[in-house]
This record gives sequence, structure tokens and C-alpha cells, in this order.
Amino acid sequence: MATELNYIAGMTWGWTGVRGTWTGAEAERSMRLMAERLEVNWTAITFAALQDHPQATEIKFREAPTVSDEEVIAAIRHAKQLGLSVCLKPVVNCANGTWRAHIHFFDHDVPCEPKWSDWFASYSEFILHYAAIAQQTGCEMLCIGCEMVQTDRREREWRELIAKVRQAYSGTITYNCDKYQEDRVSWWDALDVISSSGYYPIADWEAQLDRIEQVVHEYGKPFFFMEAGCPSREGSQHLPNDWGLAGAPSEEAQRAFYETMFAATDKRAWVRGFMLWDWPARLYELDQAAANDDYCMYGKQAESTVRNHFTTKRREEVQV
Repeated sequence: MATELNYIAGMTWGWTGVRGTWTGAEAERSMRLMAERLEVNWTAITFAALQDHPQATEIKFREAPTVSDEEVIAAIRHAKQLGLSVCLKPVVNCANGTWRAHIHFFDHDVPCEPKWSDWFASYSEFILHYAAIAQQTGCEMLCIGCEMVQTDRREREWRELIAKVRQAYSGTITYNCDKYQEDRVSWWDALDVISSSGYYPIADWEAQLDRIEQVVHEYGKPFFFMEAGCPSREGSQHLPNDWGLAGAPSEEAQRAFYETMFAATDKRAWVRGFMLWDWPARLYELDQAAANDDYCMYGKQAESTVRNHFTTKRREEVQV
């Protein structure tokens, strides 16, 4: 039987989870404003731990700059005080700046070379540590990985990890595959919910939703976008995953992306919501919004677009 999933009107909070930034008045104000201004009912509390490079096999999640366990627990508790459901989302990044999608080893273990088996041992320790925290704090969902494209084919290791997570955590489990990878993951059946990163060009949403719909029907699982968003920058609506794209600040580009994405997904009842990207623990000032060209929509045109969409979807949910 498929997991029941109410509509997720959600926002990612706290990225990248730098130690020392998640507690105190400024962090609490950021989360409160997120809840109030966007009418969210969920948040993905999201942070990164580091491995040195893509072929390193040790994930140093107990060390700075990763937020401490105390900070993670405080953020979860504050979100719950605000009435939000929580998805805890621990993510691995490479300290040398290489994108995590390129974490990769030989398909077969070779002596004296870094190995998948060593990496998955460290990764399992990492995820199980936060699975215990998610269980302890009553998180409604746990995301066990994010955009790890080269790892996706390691089906056996992922299934083994999922089985271990279920022994430590009783809530809903998902994995955030990267854009264009929804039909390339072969172990969706082991999870409760399918989720992916919705950074699709503004003109390509219908085609990509057609493709994803086939996956959702094949596995019979709920689906939502664990990430989706667009910088407020000229041209970003055409390449929303490129956070380094050159261009002047443009609230209009960001707003147009959201309007198009919401219009397209509204026609697909199987899209059960979004954890939009992203809302930092340290917000810029409102009078700086027009000059800010990042993903956060605080004080920008897209803020109203998101709030109106979420308010409508939540009202529809109540009426049903």
C-alpha cells in the first residue's frame, strides 16, 4: 500500500548548515518569517557534512563546519513549535568544491584503491546518526541522500542502508534524486516516497512531468519535489540549476519560473508538493532584496507567488 502524503507546501531551511549559525535570535527570526510569509506547512531542515574530495571515503559529520547535533535538534524543535512538519535532510558535500554527484569509485573493489564498500560504511554511519536524531525528535520524514548520481546505480548498498534506517527510524523515508534521474533509480520500491530536484528549464516542464509521471505510475509511490527553485537573476529561468550563471538581478525571471512550474504541476494530481530551495538561517535585510540574486525569495516578487500557491493548495486540502 502506498504511503499517504498530504500536500507538502514546504521550504528548505538552513543550508548549508554552518556551525554556529542555527541558534539564536537571528536563526529563529529566519524560520519564523519563512513560516509566516510563505504559509508553509513543512520544512526540510538541511545541512551538509564534508568529505575531502569525490574519492575520499570518510565523511566528517562530527566536525565543523557542519552544524552540531545540538543545533540540529534546536532547529527541529523550533520548526515544530511553529507548527511545521519536518523532513531532516543530511547531505554530503566535497570540501574541494566538486559537486557530490561526482562521488565515484571503481565498480569492483581493487586493493590499495578507495572503495565503494569503505565509502558506504562511512555514509551509513552518517545517515544512521541522523536517523536516530530524527526518531528522537519526531521528524515526520527523513531524506537519506541528495543528488548522488554516481551512487544511484549501487542498488544493493542503498537497499542495505534503507533496511538499517528502518530499524532506527519509524517515519517516512525518501531519497532526493537529481533532475533528469527519476527514471534511472531502480530501488524506489524500497522507499516510502519518490522525490527529486525540480530544476527544469521554464519551457521544459510539461515534457519532464510526462517522463516523471511514468515512474510514479510504475512504482505506485507518492511523489514530490524535494528541491525546486530559481535564482532571481536574468536568464536563470532557462537554467535554474546553475547557481553561478552570469546575469543581473531579476525578480521577474524568478517569478516567471515559479508561475510556470506551479501552473504545470497543478495539472498533475500526483505531484504532492515541494520543498522549495531555499531559505537561509541568516536572512538578508528586506531593503536588500532587489539586489539579491540568489534562490531565496524573501521580499521578492516570487514570495507572493509562492505564498498564494501554498495558501490555495492548503485550502484545497482542507476542503477535500
